[in-house]
Amino acid sequence: MKTEKRGNVGIVTFNRPDALNALNEVVSREVTDALMAFDADDSVGCMVLAGGDKAFCAGADLKWIASQDFESGYLTDFAAYMDQVAEIRKPVIAAVRGFAFGGGTEIALMCDIVLADSTAQFALPEVGLGVIPGAGGPARLTRVAGKAKAMYYVLTCQSISAEEAERIGMISKLVEDGKVLDEAVALATKIANNPRLAVLAGKEAVNQQAEVPLAPGLKLERRLFYGLFSTPDQAEGMTAFAEKRKPNYKKY
Repeated sequence: MKTEKRGNVGIVTFNRPDALNALNEVVSREVTDALMAFDADDSVGCMVLAGGDKAFCAGADLKWIASQDFESGYLTDFAAYMDQVAEIRKPVIAAVRGFAFGGGTEIALMCDIVLADSTAQFALPEVGLGVIPGAGGPARLTRVAGKAKAMYYVLTCQSISAEEAERIGMISKLVEDGKVLDEAVALATKIANNPRLAVLAGKEAVNQQAEVPLAPGLKLERRLFYGLFSTPDQAEGMTAFAEKRKPNYKKY
């Protein structure tokens, strides 16, 4: 795992190329902890999670995962550790190139925005190995693509091209080959330069609406909307717009 900062953007990169960035307990924890550290860093407004040219993340290391049994899995709950990626308050953008199989697909689905180029391939192959995806794949794919598509891909283990992933709503945008990291950093910078509290509230509102019925989601959205009128960035943003100048938002 590697980390770097570019301005107000934190970048976490899978760095296990000899195993196509496959997940084991160490990699899972290092990547999750690095993203959480950037979430706690006031100088960072948005994060990017990237892989290599051949693979974003090829899923769980089979030698490691095959050694698990019910007792160890249930006691340690190892498949749940990376769920914390989905709970991070600041936006996380996945920059996907190459294989994103199994856990790689599941991690991408945990992120808020997913950019991919035409080399990206997604898949949930676990049923073919005698188990099911255990890090949110069925749940999150159902929410973004619907029951019919999720059922098809989970039960057939069929790979999903980048073009198909965009069509069914798995990814946010298909970008030019070889440019996915640059595009992700540029997008992250744009988001990070927006008022911090508004960005956090916007992410919370979208996530809540994706997980609850319409009415309670709307109530939370309105509370967040009204609450932002008490922030200095709201006053500055609207004043700057009226005065036709660039806003000078608070730096967190």
